[in-house]
Amino acid sequence: MISLLGIPWDGGSSFMRGPAGAPERIREAISSPSSNLAIEDGTEFVSGENVIDLGDVLSLGKATAPEAVEIIAASVDRALQDGRPLLCVGGDHSVAWPILKATAPKFERLTILQFDAHPDLYPDFEGDPLSHACPFAQILETFDHVDLVQIGIRTLNRIGKKQADRFGVRIHPASSLPTAAELRIDHPVYISLDLDVLDPAFAPGVSHLEPGGLSTRELIGLLHAIDAPIVGADLVELNPERDPTGVTAMVAAKLAKELCGILQRSAHLPI
Repeated sequence: MISLLGIPWDGGSSFMRGPAGAPERIREAISSPSSNLAIEDGTEFVSGENVIDLGDVLSLGKATAPEAVEIIAASVDRALQDGRPLLCVGGDHSVAWPILKATAPKFERLTILQFDAHPDLYPDFEGDPLSHACPFAQILETFDHVDLVQIGIRTLNRIGKKQADRFGVRIHPASSLPTAAELRIDHPVYISLDLDVLDPAFAPGVSHLEPGGLSTRELIGLLHAIDAPIVGADLVELNPERDPTGVTAMVAAKLAKELCGILQRSAHLPI
């Protein structure tokens, strides 16, 4: 059994708002009669049975960014107290910082697998250290027991390269995806999945459209190839304002179901 938590926050968005509306859209897409609740491992996503929906993080509407960090971190910490793996959905990628602020201290060692078009390693972006361009710099600055592996990157500029070298980040660009052997990790793994890792042909409903990305099938294949205990995940950057047909919400729902299946399997593995 796993927990699901919505995070309706886009105060870290640098280009356009909208991802705060993602949790509602992802839940609607999961339950849409146009599909069903099947997961490719043969199980199903059944709220109240193998998935406990905790609702959304509250009190974010008028929060400042520093307040939002504390509110989200406290909500995640409470959610983790029941011992179930947690999938967080919605919001921009800045939410990865408070999620991992609460999650990382619970493990002696942790590897983050970040699926993303962007490295999100700025020390600050246009003066904002809590931007969605910065969460992994915040995490690596704070925790020396956390490793970062990035998959699908295709916007590595000079600042990102300098930061990646500084923190020892392993990068698998979109042009050279990792093999299954490279996804064998012998300690706990956290998955942070930005929908813009996908090519815009598969996920147009994101704020930052970056051509040259993964297909949905390539991404699902990589997720299922991870040979490690998965202890948590987030699925971020769906922007309903750019998704009028709902196609990206359906992709997000598909990925949420697959992540739930992966988390359920991992819940029975030794950590």
